[in-house]
Amino acid sequence: MKKGRKVAVKNILAQGSNLQDRFIPDLKELKRVVGDLKRIGYRIVLTQGVWDMLHEGHARYLESALSYGDILIVGVDSDELTRMRKGPNRPVVPQSERLQMLAHLRSVSILALREVKHGMGTLIQTVRPHVLIISESTKDFGKKEAAPYRPYCEKIVLLPPQAVTSTTARVRLLTISGADQLAKEIIQGVPQLVKNALDKFRSK
Repeated sequence: MKKGRKVAVKNILAQGSNLQDRFIPDLKELKRVVGDLKRIGYRIVLTQGVWDMLHEGHARYLESALSYGDILIVGVDSDELTRMRKGPNRPVVPQSERLQMLAHLRSVSILALREVKHGMGTLIQTVRPHVLIISESTKDFGKKEAAPYRPYCEKIVLLPPQAVTSTTARVRLLTISGADQLAKEIIQGVPQLVKNALDKFRSK
């Protein structure tokens, strides 16, 4: 959705991913849309995260979050914010693709981008959700960090992880697996390197 374009509530509630209408990067427009939805009588739920390497745990978490209301707004950390929070090797999946994937989940109603300049609370203050959902697996935004934002929402709900493993664990496993494979290739190549060196030395 281009900045400055007005989004109709009916487009958000329509079937299909409709990313062009459901992704609202402009916070002023997001505030207007949320206001319209509240006036109609919808209960608004907000959750935020990286959503990198989208997996079943993410889908279950978002489905559970939606059960606390009617409209689920999902804040997606930008690539820059993700690098700041998770390290230089994250995200694995760029923000444009993460937004596309989330738009295809039935539980997700609206998508917003959380950038470095927004900090952790700007989206909460903009949306003022009926329910703010936070995850036990989010180390830098738990109950203590969410406490200052209680005035902006009726209820804060802490959800447990919905999967056996996390994205961070999967990335670590992939990294270790890649390192193991590289180590095997190096070990397998060492005898040949030694032989080549000896042959070269003997030929002198």
